[in-house]
Amino acid sequence: MSHTLEVWQRGPLPDITPLLQPVGHALLQAREELELYLTDFSDELLWVRPAGLASVSFHLQHLSGVLDRVFTYAHGFGLSETQFKQLADEDVVFIVDFNTRNLLERFSAQVDLAMAQLKNTDPETLTEYRGVGRAGLPSTVIGLLVHAAEHTMRHVGQLMVTAAVLKNGGL
Repeated sequence: MSHTLEVWQRGPLPDITPLLQPVGHALLQAREELELYLTDFSDELLWVRPAGLASVSFHLQHLSGVLDRVFTYAHGFGLSETQFKQLADEDVVFIVDFNTRNLLERFSAQVDLAMAQLKNTDPETLTEYRGVGRAGLPSTVIGLLVHAAEHTMRHVGQLMVTAAVLKNGGL
């Protein structure tokens, strides 16, 4: 993944409405950056929290979970019990089965699902109301999809800083 151009600079994504191109570009960019940045990241550092920052593991779990949850709301559905369980587990300090590779694969698979949903989103539905969470907080389809993209990039940035600190021996 040694592209010299960012995803948005490579042109339109096939089969995605123009209004959702930035969402797709951001999600694909996030996947590329994580793959590149965490290629040699040590599994032993996944749960370390330098200066109390969120761990790399938390960010990777949260990235996958937020995409799943926000895209579920955008689709007009409520969350399942599995999604609630994954939300609760995002802050678990140590889960035996997790390592850098499978957390990256989980995020990549979630990006694939999100991209498929973007391709199948009717532009006529973008301004439709969507309730978020148990309280039904007001949003729209496009509001949720844009939030998913910006939230993803925010956590990618935080993860990259935490990983850089850990790779260089802490603070």
